[in-house]
Amino acid sequence: MFELNQLRCFVAVAEELHFGRAAMRLHMTQPPLSRQVQLLEGALGVQLLERNSRSVRLTPVGRTFLSEARRLLQMAEGAAVAVRRAARGEAGSVTIGFTAGTSFGFLPRFVSAVRHALPGIDLALHEMMTREQVEGLASHRIDLGFARPPFDSRGVATLGVWRESLLLAVPEAHPFAAGEGAFPLAALTGQDLVMYSPTEGQYFHGLVSDLLRRAGALPHYVQHISQIHTILPLVSAGLGLAIVPESARRLGMPGIRYRVLDADTPSTELFAVTREDDATPALLAVLDVLRREVAQLPAGAAVRDGPPCPAA
Repeated sequence: MFELNQLRCFVAVAEELHFGRAAMRLHMTQPPLSRQVQLLEGALGVQLLERNSRSVRLTPVGRTFLSEARRLLQMAEGAAVAVRRAARGEAGSVTIGFTAGTSFGFLPRFVSAVRHALPGIDLALHEMMTREQVEGLASHRIDLGFARPPFDSRGVATLGVWRESLLLAVPEAHPFAAGEGAFPLAALTGQDLVMYSPTEGQYFHGLVSDLLRRAGALPHYVQHISQIHTILPLVSAGLGLAIVPESARRLGMPGIRYRVLDADTPSTELFAVTREDDATPALLAVLDVLRREVAQLPAGAAVRDGPPCPAA
């Protein structure tokens, strides 16, 4: 089998049609150059050059092979450049898992920042529940996740990313829509409430359930839905009220008024999760962008660093 150096020697001689000039171009002496071309011809089993004491000419086979040799050298150089870019974190791919609620909150901002800072890195996005993300990290199906606590943090590195307040979504025709100031959660007793699913919407179901229990509120649950973007149309249609993260406003759902809750109402939290030992250059470059984005968030949107409570 021939070697890349043999191809380089052949291309130089074929373009110069002179062994002396080709040797000078390659910064080598003429005898080893001639030897490399002979080895190439031997490996191919064909004569590429006709040479005598006065001239060097390409054979018909040599002319055909010259274009192939150039293409192979370009491919080899391209592969070397791609590997060097990947080693610097300038190229590659990163697979990201995210919960549905982040798709209209932090995620679009982050993806835009990565595309601007790292145009050579491809992002593959997959909507997944937090449990699926942790499993996906372990099985290498994803490289980075945006997950809600609590989750099993064994073998997982975490970064606090995003915090946002909860609001009460109210149909415009509802009496609560006309109120001002902080809404008291206790007033939800007896009210129709669209609630999160305890399985697919586990994080928000637990968060809202705790809020209502502490406030002593006993609403009437009319539906259990997993996704925020599905809950809002039901609120707009007058089916009931709902407690949603502040970023839900960005969906622009008509027919809804949003009420601020009590100041001591806990905020939602979002964490970036990766494999603890993953040092892939593309991922590290993406995480650098993530840290810069988190550092630029308003103080109220920052999340404490450190792993969330692991699952039992």
